[in-house]
Amino acid sequence: MTLLRLSPRALSRSRFALSPMAETLGALRVLANPCRDPWLASWHARHSGPFRARVAADRFTAGLVGLLTTTGWLPDIVAQPPPGGLRTKMAQELDLARRFSDTEVRTQLTESDRHSETPTGLDWLEGTNWADRGAALMGAVWQDHILPDWPRRRALLEREVTYRAGLVAVYGWSNALGSMSRRSSWVGEDAIRFSNRPQADRIVGAEGMLFVPVTLTRGTWLCEVPPDTYALVYPARGAAERAGGPAPDRVRALERLIGAVRARILLELARPATTTELATLLAISLGTAGGHIAVLRDMGLIEGTRVGRRVVYRRTDDGDRLAG
Repeated sequence: MTLLRLSPRALSRSRFALSPMAETLGALRVLANPCRDPWLASWHARHSGPFRARVAADRFTAGLVGLLTTTGWLPDIVAQPPPGGLRTKMAQELDLARRFSDTEVRTQLTESDRHSETPTGLDWLEGTNWADRGAALMGAVWQDHILPDWPRRRALLEREVTYRAGLVAVYGWSNALGSMSRRSSWVGEDAIRFSNRPQADRIVGAEGMLFVPVTLTRGTWLCEVPPDTYALVYPARGAAERAGGPAPDRVRALERLIGAVRARILLELARPATTTELATLLAISLGTAGGHIAVLRDMGLIEGTRVGRRVVYRRTDDGDRLAG
């Protein structure tokens, strides 16, 4: 078992961040395999064919994708802590990926192959400028398969951060994040188990660590910059939940009772959200969202709580009962 250990200062300075690169890496790993999540089936069906055609057309691309989808040790070219916090741009992360020399990339990929479920060697690593070529692949996957859907995904991630930040303020990091995946969980109040492999524990620096949600339903990974900068990528709650919910007949009945948009807002508020987040998720204007929220609040079905500069809405007990 390997632990990430945080001092009281590191805990107090830890924070959330968003990473387009992590979202892209997660999508790459999903597209390279059969779809396992019903809520992703439509997206997977649209994008897996073009993605696999891209992979099949280039030996370097095929080798890198094969390694990224089987290794338990991600190379630094795709796993760096996001440099811009919640405002991190893909361009910033691609710049980080391009800075490695061919010697450094080979070292990283050799270690990744050593930790692969099916080590195959690096015969596909031909030519030069591997960091640039890897960045080009990630940039293309982002552009073609993530960017068109990024506003919706970002809204989900921002909602996750809003929700978790509220829990952190009341209960602390360990209770707010709890068990993040099958292999990653908090140990006490100041350590995170992130690997079952017996390795030396890592000490997080005084500036704390980053917690980076992605719209996946499973898996975590660690991004590291020596000697003590770390980011832990983890699956956000709620991405898959939105594909579930009440039975269609009940949803239609709720729409007839309070209106289609108000019903959708009430159902979305199974988890707290701001007006902006709801407007983005439902593809409606801020004004429209605000008007419907006001009606639901007057009906006693939802209530708002100010968190910093934002107002976070959640269902009341009556709202929970009506939504089912």
